[in-house]
Amino acid sequence: MIEETNEPLLIPAPILVELDHLIHRSLSPGVLVALLADIDSGAYQVVDVTSTDHRRIAELCDRYSDMDIGYVDAAVLAVVERLGEPKLATLDRRHFGVLRPRHVDALRLLPD
Repeated sequence: MIEETNEPLLIPAPILVELDHLIHRSLSPGVLVALLADIDSGAYQVVDVTSTDHRRIAELCDRYSDMDIGYVDAAVLAVVERLGEPKLATLDRRHFGVLRPRHVDALRLLPD
């Protein structure tokens, strides 16, 4: 479980906008406030997208255009690749189960 890990928990910056949308659509605004407090306390580290990431994002959006891979998913993969991370916590198995990163054969998607 994510709550039990000792590893740093990283959130690619574009995910925050998607989380904001999901939280406001399905949960209470207090959930967003709690998330931001967790970020402020260091429970999560927000990772910015770099100019190199933007080049990779464009490549991914083009390569997977038939799957309608958007900016956020492509940005997540670009950041994961840059950091050399072999696993990803996501609920989007449809996209991330198909995307092929450069640094591993396939990402280990969590939760298992």
